[in-house]
Order: sequence, then C-alpha cells, then structure tokens
Amino acid sequence: MSLLKVGSLSAEKGTKTQGFVTVMDTDTVIPVTLVNGCEEGKTVLITGGVHSCEYAGIQTAIELAKEIQPEDIKGRLIICHPLNKNGFEARRPSIVPEDGKNLNRVFPGNKNGTLADKIAYMQVNEFQNQADFYIDMHGGEAHEQLTPYVYYVGNSTEEAVEIARNAASVMDCKYMVRSGATTGAYNYCGLQGTPSILMERGCMGIWDREIVDLYKKDVHNILIHLGLMKGPMLQTQHKAKDLVDLIYLNSDVAGCWYPSVDAGDEVKEGQKLGEIRDYFSNLLAIYYAEYDGVVLYRASALWVDKDSNIFCYGKPE
Repeated sequence: MSLLKVGSLSAEKGTKTQGFVTVMDTDTVIPVTLVNGCEEGKTVLITGGVHSCEYAGIQTAIELAKEIQPEDIKGRLIICHPLNKNGFEARRPSIVPEDGKNLNRVFPGNKNGTLADKIAYMQVNEFQNQADFYIDMHGGEAHEQLTPYVYYVGNSTEEAVEIARNAASVMDCKYMVRSGATTGAYNYCGLQGTPSILMERGCMGIWDREIVDLYKKDVHNILIHLGLMKGPMLQTQHKAKDLVDLIYLNSDVAGCWYPSVDAGDEVKEGQKLGEIRDYFSNLLAIYYAEYDGVVLYRASALWVDKDSNIFCYGKPE
C-alpha cells in the first residue's frame, strides 16, 4: 500500500500519524489523523466540524481518531477533527469567522479566495481526491432541533448512489434521504463520483456520552459494511427508511418563533407546525403541514430571521 499523505503529514503502511495541516497561504491549521492499515483496502475520509458548533460529530471524530489503530483496519482513514477549527474555537455556529462564510456552501472552494474558500479547496484537493468513500458528520447547532437521520448523495453515478445508500442504511436511525442538492462538502464529492453520506445526530449545540457512543457505533458499522473493519455489526434499534418530497420551510417574516411540534414527530396534512409573533405577541405568520409526514428538524431558537429555514419534513416512501 502506498504512502498516505495529506499536506505535511504522512503515514506509512501499518502506521498512524496525528498533527496539524496548514491551509495554504494562511496561519490556519486543521487537526488531522491518518491511519494507514496493515492490509490494503479502501480509503475513507471522515470529517467533523464542517459546521463549527455541531459538537456531537466533532467529538465523535476526535474519539475515533484516538481509538482506531492501523491493526484495526483494512485500508486507510483520513479524519479531520474539526475541519473548521477557527469557527469551533470562536464558538461561531456554521461560519468561518474570518470571512463570515458558511463553509458548507462554498465547495469546491477557491485557492485564491477567502479563508473558507481555501479550506474547501484544500478539502477537495488534498482529502476528497484520495477517498473511495466520504462520511461527513453533522448535528444540530444551538438553533436547531433534529431527529437522527442520514443523507446519501443523489447526484452522482448510479453505482455511487447505490453504494452510499447501502452504507447509509446501516446507521441506527429511522430515516434516510436521497439528497438532490449539489452544494456542500459531501454533495460535491458525490458529483465527482465518490459515494458520500452526511450523518445527523445530536442537536441544540449539545453533546453527551450517549450521543457520541451512538455516533461511534454508526461509523463502526459503516466501516465494517465497507470492509475496513472486521467483526459483526454492532446491534441497532432502528432500520432507516427513505423519506421523499422533503419540504424545507423558510420563514416569511422575522420574529419570535413558537413551534407546535418537535423533531421526529409525525404530522398530518393541515396540522399546525408553528407560528411567528412580534415582541408584543401579535401574530405575524402561521404555518401548516402540506401533507402527512415526519419532522426531520426545526428551528429551536426563539428568534428567526426572515427567509431562514425553520422546518424540514418529508414523506415516508
């Protein structure tokens, strides 16, 4: 097996290397772990912290980077923990603080752009281009409540979509969604023909031992499924089923947000989803379900801006 190398870090076959990779022409660094297995196999990229305050995915990546050893895997792992280190340390949800850009909205990036553009460019050209499979770990930030679910790429080759869906199906959650988007780290990877998934677990800026352990179980099962790890699948409680025709509901006005249902709830057509009121409790807007479905996530912050995403729900297939 060839040398595994990212930036200034490298790992020979049967070795593990941890350190920081510098983003081109900047002082910004990314904590990275390279695990080059003792046997040949696929190369899997794992990222946490593309969104900087989605803590469950970040802590899971940190622990996986510490725990997985070369003798544990058949193949190679590249783990970024977290990708947006500056946003994580600044406690700035979703964005790179130096330029105010949402990192997951600038892929494939630009080597001549601002810091977010350069991080995305490096992610694509140093990390993604070596991967046979990509796992991007997310979770609800402080303003988001969600139920565990997983996206798999939909805009890719038929083979890549099938591989991604099969891997997504072993996550211990009730729902999975074929993504129709072309933006974001994992979707861009899919556009290049690499099977990719985005996992969602944990929400409202909270992580705890139970959430991280469930997240690690998800990743272990996916790595076993992909042939990187040996042994039987860890037991799961749920078998994911597809949700389709998702509605991503944005607010018509700014104001105080009062949801009527929670993430994971089933809703009926015409059921009230929530309302927005002003500072004097005057009603500004009210929202109803357009069909019977399941709530994947909703805004949990008391304040919402105009045109901000406040709800997502879909139909069980």
